Amino acid sequence: MTLVVKSDSYVRDQIAVANMLRDRKRVFVDLLKWKLAVVDDEYEIDQFDHAGAVYLICSDADGNHRGSLRLLPTTAPHILGSLFPDLCDGPVPTGPNVYELTRGCFSPRISAAERRMVRNQLATAAVEFALCSGIDTFTCIASGALYSQILALGWMCEPLGLPRPIDRILAGALRIAVTRETPRLLVEAGTYVRSPLEMAAPASLAA
Repeated sequence: MTLVVKSDSYVRDQIAVANMLRDRKRVFVDLLKWKLAVVDDEYEIDQFDHAGAVYLICSDADGNHRGSLRLLPTTAPHILGSLFPDLCDGPVPTGPNVYELTRGCFSPRISAAERRMVRNQLATAAVEFALCSGIDTFTCIASGALYSQILALGWMCEPLGLPRPIDRILAGALRIAVTRETPRLLVEAGTYVRSPLEMAAPASLAA
């Protein structure tokens, strides 16, 4: 199951969201040593976890986090436009139909094979959410093997500029087109994984 949560409706003690934020801290702060803010010594939350953010959370029946993505509207502050616009050779793509994919996080407790499945599940969920929401473009920043994996998922994807070093890591910005043909492209690439999208409504997330 993939839960769709909007930032303006979640509370941190809702189990799926809390487990996502805990794993973000484990992965990005504890393992990767990124210098990021940590709330209550437990949750990784930054300035882009604002009211416009949307989260896709893959979890099991008990709410254990398996993987997640954050989608940021580019009409509000987002990482590419606010911090790394120089990764684009031209203007940073923005607009009401353009969202940034960021904070892709996998649980450190799942295997490599499970990571691939969850990656494909999240990519599929992002496309299906986009088609339901009028989003026709994703942007993202990726480095290392993840850059190649995003290019190879099967969707229409192009670099926005040459990769450049960020804190000694080579990273690049990408633009992904989302059309009615995109699910078929994922199917042909073998990366389409159907997962019911469940929208978390504010009433169900009340403290």
